[in-house]
Amino acid sequence: MTLRFYDSATAEIRDFLPLTEGEASLYYCGATVQGEPHIGHLRSALAFDQLTRWLRYRGLKVTVVRNVTDIDDKILSKSAEAGEQWWALAYRFEQAFEEAYDALGVARPTYEPRATGHIPEMHALIQELMDRGHAYSAPDGSGDVYFDVRSWDRYGSLTHQRLDDMQAAADVDLEFSGRKKDPRDFALWKGHKAGEPATAAWSSPWGAGRPGWHLECSAMVGKYLGDAFDIHGGGLDLRFPHHENEMAQSQAAGRSFANFWLHNGMVTYRGEKMSKSVGNTVSPAQLLEQAPALVVRYYLGQANYRSVLDYRPESLPEAAAAVDRIQSFLTNAAKALGPAAAAATAGSGAVPAAFEAAMDEDLNVPAALAVLHDTVRRGNTALADGNTALADGTAGESVLLQTYRQVGAMTTALGINPMDPQWKDAGGDPAALRALQTLVEARLQARQVARSAGDWAASDAIRDALAVAGIGIADSADGASWSLRKN
Repeated sequence: MTLRFYDSATAEIRDFLPLTEGEASLYYCGATVQGEPHIGHLRSALAFDQLTRWLRYRGLKVTVVRNVTDIDDKILSKSAEAGEQWWALAYRFEQAFEEAYDALGVARPTYEPRATGHIPEMHALIQELMDRGHAYSAPDGSGDVYFDVRSWDRYGSLTHQRLDDMQAAADVDLEFSGRKKDPRDFALWKGHKAGEPATAAWSSPWGAGRPGWHLECSAMVGKYLGDAFDIHGGGLDLRFPHHENEMAQSQAAGRSFANFWLHNGMVTYRGEKMSKSVGNTVSPAQLLEQAPALVVRYYLGQANYRSVLDYRPESLPEAAAAVDRIQSFLTNAAKALGPAAAAATAGSGAVPAAFEAAMDEDLNVPAALAVLHDTVRRGNTALADGNTALADGTAGESVLLQTYRQVGAMTTALGINPMDPQWKDAGGDPAALRALQTLVEARLQARQVARSAGDWAASDAIRDALAVAGIGIADSADGASWSLRKN
């Protein structure tokens, strides 16, 4: 077995050798539960779900830890604006994330710790850093404790930056900047401030307060995976400062920490960065209004995890067509094979060598999907030929049965097997979505012709007819897009 992954810390693809033979340990950053999840959160969770599934397919016992950050500045700010207890707001959004993960078949982690449940471990880590000369209390008695970045000569090694070129840490108001030895020093512990809820403060040797964001992950990963573990993952936007600070404080405390750093790429909207202020973010609910959950999962997982994934209104119908081809083949093959299909069970076999090679090389999902669809085409040819040809190198196994097994195995490894009970009630038929897309696009083209001719009555009539059918239209500079409205 030769698994290879791109390690952000060394900026190269390296052979993956687990620290413990036959096992793999993975920690990836979960949600800061300050608001509803968006498409970027889903993409990240799905990327590490694919990684977990592939490690398990390759025979490793995988321990997965995904944290929940349930206390931070934004949670306190947004709960105050909403007139809601901070812990109630955090829990409400935590459940929204869990529902979105479950809908897309993202497996629950082995452990999913909350930051607020690990305050003693954070205190212990802070004390270790202070004892080693890497942390200090603010001199004004505020209760703040900071990591001294200049005390650690490897600070910046994850993101390959010089300390003097880095931006200042954004964890304290400018008027209190005198608390720090260096503007880049970051908070390990934040002293309780006037106006903050008393429930958002814990006693500590340095005064009442709450943990800094970066400290939380180091303390939790240490508890569940130990001082050294195989893989730390998260979105590319977390590399600096979050992951840089995590690595620095953990290694400064004498812990080896992660052997590999894997970062998934961002999601854009028509080539533009997604932003709430621009209004081009996409929520799980919006995705699932437009397509079945299996189609959404296929779409979010079809690119290499390190690449940018660009969302466009036509993205989901294209994914639906791909899923429909897979589902149609498995359904038709099962009918043709009869008892042989029932005995084989789609998903129980081995994947083709080319698929395995693609996944082993830094989870090259696009290449793996190419193998999957080539196998579907080969299976459809066998169906058309009457299922008489025998597969090479098999003892009387037909090409159809071989491809049926392989397609099932590949889709199971990726978590997109249409025959899995997970997707039975997951939101409709991909073929129906594709047909609907064709019909609606034809009406939108007719509407555009009417608008170009200044025939606003005809344009409005088409819009109104679609609205009656439960289809909403949004006009923009890029043209019209559509979505299914909730009842």
